Amino acid sequence: MTNPEPLGRRERKKAATRKAISDVATMMFLERGFDNVSIREVADAADVSPTTVFAHFPQKEALVFDEDDEQRDRLVAAVRDRAEGLTINQAIRDFYTAEVGANIDEHGDDVTRIFLRFLTETPALRDYAAKMWLRHEDALAEAIAAELGLADPPAEIRVYSRFVLQMQLLVNEHDDQLGILDAGFAVLENGWAPVEAALTAGDGR
Repeated sequence: MTNPEPLGRRERKKAATRKAISDVATMMFLERGFDNVSIREVADAADVSPTTVFAHFPQKEALVFDEDDEQRDRLVAAVRDRAEGLTINQAIRDFYTAEVGANIDEHGDDVTRIFLRFLTETPALRDYAAKMWLRHEDALAEAIAAELGLADPPAEIRVYSRFVLQMQLLVNEHDDQLGILDAGFAVLENGWAPVEAALTAGDGR
């Protein structure tokens, strides 16, 4: 596995400022509602100027998603740096599972549920999250193609990448995140036919 280059002092300061602004904004949004908090109010609470806020976040919705680029890089790394013998499907499943676990470990189960419900019930944030994850589609498809020795991703890889990223959105909308992951990756691994057969048999058809 390739370790990332350590951040310099300036980059660390920028990252810390970005996270601090995002944390303040997210707490204010949770307390008062996304539409009831202005950028100026966020800037004042974070003790920075509105210009500084916009320097880190191009639009208001981005304040809640301060790790967009980092998530893309971790997703791609999960494919490229997976252990020998581990399938791409299992590597991405393990990545998603670890992300869910890390979020719960950092914030607690109750806070995580409140935050995810807040995202789901706020149309602007729900739409932004969907666009954010789908922006990673090309990077994921290209990483998978490279791992399989292909110059360009064929249709199958692009379809798979879209399904994988859409599943992350579905995970965020449900309390049983790990259950959704298990079901989703089982379908991706084995296809729909065995699932349909099992469900049909269970109904006695």
